[in-house]
Amino acid sequence: MIRIPDVKNKSIGVYGLGVSGIVAAEALVASGANVFTWDENKDARNKTRGSEYLAEHPKQWPWDELSAVVVSPGVPLTHPKPHAIVRKARSTNVPVYGDTELFARAVNAMPENARPKIVAITGSNGKTTTTALIGKILVDAGEDAHVGGNIGEAVLSLPPPEKDSIYVLELSSFQLDLTFSLRANVAILLNISPDHIERHGTMDGYLAAKTRIFHNQQVDDIAIVGTDDEMLENVATKMRISHPAKFAPISVGSTLGEGAFVLDGQLFHNLEGKTLTAGDISNFSGLRGQHNHQNVAAAMAASVFLGVSPAIAMRAAEKFEALPNRMETVAKIGKVLFVNDSKATNASAAARALSAFKDVFWIAGGKPKDGGVSSLTNDLKNVRSAYLIGEAASDFEQQLRNAAHCILCETLDVAVARAYEDALNSDAEDPVVLLSPACASYDQFKNFSERGAAFRRLADQLPRQNGEAA
Repeated sequence: MIRIPDVKNKSIGVYGLGVSGIVAAEALVASGANVFTWDENKDARNKTRGSEYLAEHPKQWPWDELSAVVVSPGVPLTHPKPHAIVRKARSTNVPVYGDTELFARAVNAMPENARPKIVAITGSNGKTTTTALIGKILVDAGEDAHVGGNIGEAVLSLPPPEKDSIYVLELSSFQLDLTFSLRANVAILLNISPDHIERHGTMDGYLAAKTRIFHNQQVDDIAIVGTDDEMLENVATKMRISHPAKFAPISVGSTLGEGAFVLDGQLFHNLEGKTLTAGDISNFSGLRGQHNHQNVAAAMAASVFLGVSPAIAMRAAEKFEALPNRMETVAKIGKVLFVNDSKATNASAAARALSAFKDVFWIAGGKPKDGGVSSLTNDLKNVRSAYLIGEAASDFEQQLRNAAHCILCETLDVAVARAYEDALNSDAEDPVVLLSPACASYDQFKNFSERGAAFRRLADQLPRQNGEAA
């Protein structure tokens, strides 16, 4: 656990007692702070029984003594309106921030020559895979690397910082909104597409949150930016002119004079004025598709900057296994491959998955997001049929009917059975039943993980051919 400087005997509130909230409370107590906690959920509050941070309603907190309130990333700061705890803090001039800010302050308190390296990754899509991949590359290279943040462990539960350690942190826009002093030696913004607009108000607000990842960088650091998105092209142009850190664009399909890029499955990198070939990544089974090729390019740029051999990075990427719910192969029955991409909760993420396979029997739908799937009508050349589920089914059918054969299925079990039957009886040599919903999950499931688990279970329950094992 990471200790927090300059909080001894100070009073600090912690609002939200999920994993990161509990860890923040424990870290603050261990650092000598007087901690006051609350969560609207009774079960969450019960976690504090017997602790030194027993939950009590914020009305009972000593607001005139509080030095700060640490809130969970899900607490709205501005949109659709500020949360009550945020309004109270602002009315009493109490700073509001998140657990990543506590981590940043712990690192910033260290002497410059003793600081660990920090790699921070964000983006609308791909940040979890990129974070895990960079972590694997660094570990395979023998580095003392720790992965956390929005992936895996809460950042304050990671081992205490040391001079030669490297922290690889996935950061959401929600977390970045609550972080002010983090200096990322390697900061990565992969891509941007409409998402979480209800939280940030506008796309400009969402982009502003994402680009916070570059704040506080210095001349010895590197900023890695995906330039295949129009909005990020503008970000890249501005950063080339005024950002103090080294700049490294990444792309899939475009030749770059700097950074890292992928052409026809070949990965190239240029961080020192000379373009070098890393090798062919087209057959890396855990990193299928152009979106994953972008992730590999980002990981390569980060790793080379940190002194890792490109050959080690390539070997680690080749061995990398797809993460659950992210282009994850969950079954193969006869000739039919089942791929779980439940994490694809927006149209942009689904488009990347759809481009990765030749003959796709696509399951989509759920709780719709702004914009729907109209943007996908030019990305369906590989789709044999679309099997539509959830609240979005009827709207998706309207949006896609002129671009793909659509079948209204309502529920995932019906969609899986129908897609499998059609794929099995098709003339496709390697058909893929792909769950890539382009939607949130909470119309029929608690979260995307539960949806992915249901897809995996349904695939396992399908009848096998010719004595195949489940």
